[in-house]
Amino acid sequence: MAKRPTNIRGKIINAALACAADTRWQDISLATIADAAGLSLSQLHGQFPSKAAIVAAIVDQTTTTVVAGTDPSASDESPHDRVFDVILRRFDCLEANRAAITSILRDMPFDPARTLCLVPSFLDSMAWTLESAGINSSGIAGRIRTKGLAAIYLGALGVWMRDDSPDMTKTMSFLDRRLKQAVQLAVYLPFGVVDRASKNQTD
Repeated sequence: MAKRPTNIRGKIINAALACAADTRWQDISLATIADAAGLSLSQLHGQFPSKAAIVAAIVDQTTTTVVAGTDPSASDESPHDRVFDVILRRFDCLEANRAAITSILRDMPFDPARTLCLVPSFLDSMAWTLESAGINSSGIAGRIRTKGLAAIYLGALGVWMRDDSPDMTKTMSFLDRRLKQAVQLAVYLPFGVVDRASKNQTD
């Protein structure tokens, strides 16, 4: 029987996370990640051109898991509750690698050029987060929603990294408060970013 092909990208992502859990992200070389994955540097280069590309793949992997777990039956819930639930599922995905994700996030400001390269894939992940919550991310209104959610999520990430409360209580409190504030503000924006019916569901 033929042997199943090895998921090289998965091995690299797992190795990068394992390294980041023990060492500052900026101190980890691509050669270190390749060695931890049991691959040659050439094999790693064939999959990822940079550490930033590995981070983008981690974001994409999280998004894939969240989208796959979308529950159509939740469509009757308010927009606030649907978005709240989807973002919490993102945090649930990150929780197993909290130390590694924290290491990566803390060191990203030290490499601003490469961090900026991650913005498109990050915004794509936020658009998929909205879509998973049954909220349109297309058009001008969709782009405004996406950027607004991105700002809220980044703030929640900062709380999550320091959250020592049981069951992410501090993170959930911050997220709930910011989402409600966003709806209150967005109802006054043009382009139908949020309609009053949606606002009333959260009141």
